[in-house]
Amino acid sequence: MGRALALSLLAALALAACGREEARAPAAAPAPPQRGGAVELREVELTWSAEAVLEAVRQSTVSAQIAGRIVELRFDVGDAVKKGEVIVRIDERAATQAVAASEAQVREAQAALANARAQYERAKQLVAQKFISPAGLDKAEADFKQAQARLTAMLAGAGQAATERGFATIVAPYGGVVLARHVELGEMATPGKPLMTGFDPSTLRAVANVPQAQVGAIQALGRARVEVPAIGRWLEARNIVVMPAADPRTHTTRVRLELAEDVRGAYPGLFARAHFVTGKATRLLAPREAVLRRSELTAVYVLDDKGLPRLRQVRLGSAGDERSIEILAGLKPGERVALEPVKAGMANP
Repeated sequence: MGRALALSLLAALALAACGREEARAPAAAPAPPQRGGAVELREVELTWSAEAVLEAVRQSTVSAQIAGRIVELRFDVGDAVKKGEVIVRIDERAATQAVAASEAQVREAQAALANARAQYERAKQLVAQKFISPAGLDKAEADFKQAQARLTAMLAGAGQAATERGFATIVAPYGGVVLARHVELGEMATPGKPLMTGFDPSTLRAVANVPQAQVGAIQALGRARVEVPAIGRWLEARNIVVMPAADPRTHTTRVRLELAEDVRGAYPGLFARAHFVTGKATRLLAPREAVLRRSELTAVYVLDDKGLPRLRQVRLGSAGDERSIEILAGLKPGERVALEPVKAGMANP
């Protein structure tokens, strides 16, 4: 009897101690509220997608037109250049000497022409007075015409020399960005040698190779959008140009999609996706940012009535736009999903 009473007292004391420990334990912090987005049925444009690459509409390589040592390089790769700015200078001393020599020859030809003109006028007077024969007049006239022709040739040579001296200063043909520099300071430039390559970032286009079976549908609607993952933007194509030829090896046709001017952050060579519009349909859509991809798992965190996230696997479709993506299975219209799946996963271990 006494032993049973003692055990009962010990059990009561243990329960009381547990109650006091639970009372002293801090309450669990409430889960932070989750930012959610709606899953809804909406009419979207159906698209057919193809891989593409960005290229510059205006891209050119400036080359040397005269021989000479490079004495100045004013810009490097990545620098912005305005139209008409000097980008490279070539030593022009040889060209300047050629101009001086040509100008001296012009002055000599002018003096010879003046003398030939005077001789011709004098010969005409002497023939009239019958002091010389007509043959003498013919020779004076021929000398005069020859002096005229020589002066014309010297003037042309002087103009060519002056033009070549101008080639020593290379200017930007349009405003843009330096893409590559092919020479170093002090190198020898020769006619035709590339100096710099630049492009105009305000005029870009996407280029895609499209199967021949899709060309008709693309031309029928003539609308497309270009997704550039590197800058996280979707760009509307201003114009679609289907090249009038096909590659006989791949049976594809090259399609150009002209983009809006001045796409910030984009440059030639970036990977892109061309989404050609082929029609419209109603699809179940969810926000793109809500989709969580982990290896082979594609899922979203669905918010319940209390706002708590619950992980649910989904199957995605191909329709959608830059904000929404098609859901084929796993969600129902009216449900809400967490827009920050990583944060939702930490709140729901």
